[in-house]
Amino acid sequence: MVSKSILAGALVCALLGQPTQQQAQQSVAQQQQIPDGPKPQIPDAPKPQMLPPGPVTPGRGTTPDLTGNTSSTSQDNSVPNKLPETAAQKADEGQQPEVPAPGEGPQAFTLTVRTNFVEIPFTVKDNKGNPVAGISPREVRVYENNLRQQLSLFTTDAFPLSVALVIDQSMTFDNMAKVNNSLGALQGAFTPYDEIAVFTYNNGPKMVTAFTAGPSARLTQALERSKTSGREPMMYSSGPLSQNININNGQDRYTDPNTNPSHGTSQLAIPNVPREVHTLNDAILEAATALAKTAPGRRRLVYVISDGKEYGSKAKYSEVVKYLNTNKIAVFGTLVGDSALPVTGFLDRMHLPLMMRDNILPAYAKATGGNFDGEFRQKGIETSFAKIAAEVRTQYTIGYYTHQPFIDGKYRSVEVRVSRPNLTVISKPGYWPTAQEATPPKVIPAR
Repeated sequence: MVSKSILAGALVCALLGQPTQQQAQQSVAQQQQIPDGPKPQIPDAPKPQMLPPGPVTPGRGTTPDLTGNTSSTSQDNSVPNKLPETAAQKADEGQQPEVPAPGEGPQAFTLTVRTNFVEIPFTVKDNKGNPVAGISPREVRVYENNLRQQLSLFTTDAFPLSVALVIDQSMTFDNMAKVNNSLGALQGAFTPYDEIAVFTYNNGPKMVTAFTAGPSARLTQALERSKTSGREPMMYSSGPLSQNININNGQDRYTDPNTNPSHGTSQLAIPNVPREVHTLNDAILEAATALAKTAPGRRRLVYVISDGKEYGSKAKYSEVVKYLNTNKIAVFGTLVGDSALPVTGFLDRMHLPLMMRDNILPAYAKATGGNFDGEFRQKGIETSFAKIAAEVRTQYTIGYYTHQPFIDGKYRSVEVRVSRPNLTVISKPGYWPTAQEATPPKVIPAR
């Protein structure tokens, strides 16, 4: 009985001592409690993701974007490797690049250059030969191989000039004196934006100076060096240049087979006049070769001061015209001497059948869309420089995209028409594709 009473007492003491221990622990916690203030925010647990509306394709999951919306992703890219881009980031990067198909990467990163744009400058004159201004694009029609083309460009702005000046030194001394005295007025026809090169020719072409600015002192010195006395007129009836020997005022005539081209077979003893050498074709070709290397965006022209005679050139007229039209070069000029006379100049321009052309400069001007001015006096030669330069600066320029393949290299006829009556349109009658456009396309690796 004693042992049971002891156990009962121990149990009662244990039950009475437990609340006291809890109160002691609460008092210690109150002493260590943080002073009153804002309580830290505890984040909520993540919310469960909701399925997108509509059916879900098997094998495709959902990826939430920054706005909380869900978008379906493909099976091969179900786990995104970066956050979605915002609209501002896409705008900064610009247009997205093209992604080539597998195996086409080397072909995609190449550049093929080709153009079919045709540029045609032309001049409009009235029945008195004065330039006509104020032509609108609606009044212009252009035909290539008799097919009308759609105009893509029309401008009246003046282009800077690249001029290859060709001076004939094979003229007689009287015509050469007029040209020498008028060269001082030539420099005033150009502006600082123009570039001029000087060439001369007698028995062959020669470059006096490369391209330089119009009002430069270098051009002034080149024009001074281009002055020469010219050729003496040939006398064949008597004297040391005669082919036969006259004795006693022609009573006794002796024919020397070494000096006579007929080698003594001429019974009438008429001297055979040898033709003088005038290498105009070679001079124009050399000037055009230098012009072809000038920068694009300039009006290229060969300006010739000559009597237009041609003989002894290595280059043919047809070859030079093709090179000029291929490289967009026009021929302008000032005719001097007998070719500038009204009757002689008219016959040269008409080129009567079965007659040899003595003046070839009008043919060059017509074939390339240029023009010329015939002046016999020195004052007219001086004013012709400014007249031709003003005509070039007031040209109209049209452009169109041809539908003909440039790689064939064939000649294309071009005709420019203006709907106004009694007007004359001066333009080149056709063209060949340029040397750069006629070549096969080159593949340039992209950098």
